Amino acid sequence: MSMLKKLDYADASAEARAVMDDIKATRNVPDVNNVWKVLANDPRQMKQFWDEMKAVMAPGGLDALTKEMIYVAVSITNSCEYCIHSHSASARKHGMSDEMYAELVAVVALANKGNRISTGYQVEVDEQFKRY
Repeated sequence: MSMLKKLDYADASAEARAVMDDIKATRNVPDVNNVWKVLANDPRQMKQFWDEMKAVMAPGGLDALTKEMIYVAVSITNSCEYCIHSHSASARKHGMSDEMYAELVAVVALANKGNRISTGYQVEVDEQFKRY
């Protein structure tokens, strides 16, 4: 259960409805996801997050599938169930298969293990890696 009430379009402020309208138009969907309905309680934060989401997830050097899979990977590491589900759904729309998801989870698990080992031992970074 959400910590704040989900605000449907009719119950949201004019500022929140404007963001909802932009989300629906940009994504070509009939309604916004629950996270946006909760964020509608704070239209300023909602708009800020949406503007950043649009900018970062827009076409660029990385394709949409790669961006969604990175979002899933970070969400797994941060244990955000909502984001794992929503961005996995988006990644699947962009072509992520079951095999790709399983491989992604394996990479996330390996990276987290490697991070803990390196951090625990406080391993000094090789000079050859620092130039990158």
